[in-house]
Amino acid sequence: MSFTDKVEHKAEELKGAAKEKFGDATDNERLQAEGAAERAAAKAKQAGDHVKDAGEDVKDAFTHRTS
Repeated sequence: MSFTDKVEHKAEELKGAAKEKFGDATDNERLQAEGAAERAAAKAKQAGDHVKDAGEDVKDAFTHRTS
């Protein structure tokens, strides 16, 4: 997983959290929901990043072991 993708996904999470908090502060339920959804989607992408990284680590471990 590239560093750029990880940074983008973290930025999406922070943007969603900010939108959600702004919705809380202004009593805007639609904004709260949008922010929560964006934050959840970004967290799912980050989880996928972690899974891909773990898969690459396992692959590298086997590659180095067989060499």
